[in-house]
Amino acid sequence: MTLEGQINKERLPRHIAIIMDGNGRWAKGQGKFRVFGHHKGVDTVKEITETAAELGVKYLTLYAFSTENWNRPKAEVNALMDLLVKTIKREMPTLMKNNIRLDAIGNMDSLPSKCLKNLNEAKELTCNNSGMTLVLALSYSAKWDICEAVKKIASDVQSGAIKKEEIDNNLITKYLSTHDIPEPELLIRTSGELRISNFLLWEIAYSELYFTDVLWPDFSSEELFKAIIDYQNRERRFGKTSEQLT
Repeated sequence: MTLEGQINKERLPRHIAIIMDGNGRWAKGQGKFRVFGHHKGVDTVKEITETAAELGVKYLTLYAFSTENWNRPKAEVNALMDLLVKTIKREMPTLMKNNIRLDAIGNMDSLPSKCLKNLNEAKELTCNNSGMTLVLALSYSAKWDICEAVKKIASDVQSGAIKKEEIDNNLITKYLSTHDIPEPELLIRTSGELRISNFLLWEIAYSELYFTDVLWPDFSSEELFKAIIDYQNRERRFGKTSEQLT
C-alpha cells in the first residue's frame, strides 16, 4: 500500500503548521549560494500546498519569514522579499485552480510596500475560495503577537470595553492574529532542528510535534504523508488518561 493509501482521510489534522528549515544548508550542500536554496524551497511550498489541499487539509500555515530573519545579511533579506513578490504573482493560477484562500499573519507594516501590495491583492482575489486556507507567517513571531494582544487588551480594559475579570484563555485567543484560525493539530519542523523558534507558541499548546532531518527543499509529498501517518498513530489525550478517552 502506498503511503497516501495508509492515511485515514476521516482523521486528517484540520490544521497543519510547518517550520520550513534547511534552505541554506541545502544550497551549501549543492555548492550554491543560500538564495538558490530559497528558490528550491519555493518549489517545495507549491508541492506541499497542492498536496495538502488535495488531501483535504483545511488550514496550512507556513513559517515563511520571522521577525528575527530581518537580522540576516541585507542582500539575503532583499532577495527573499523579491522572491516572495514574484512567487505570489506566479502562483495565483495555482491558488485559484485548487480553490485555495491566501491569508497572512505577522507585522505587515514591516514588509516592503511592493510585497505588501502583492500580498493584499492576492488575498483579495482568493478571498472567496472555499477550499484550503494557506496562511503565510511573514515578519511573524509568537512573542510579538502576544505582546500586541496584551497591548490591545490593556487598552480595552482602560476604555471600559472589557473588564479585567473577563480575561481568560478564550479572550486572549480572540486578540491574537490567529483568532480566526483553528489551533494546529500537527506542527512539522524540517532539517533536524529540535526547537519551535518563536512560532505559534500560544496556539501549539496541545499540537503534536513532528521533527524530521529532511531539509525543506527535499521535503516531498511523501514526507508529508509520513508526518500525517505518524500523527494518526498517536493518542491525543489533552491531559486526560487513556482510559478516559475510551
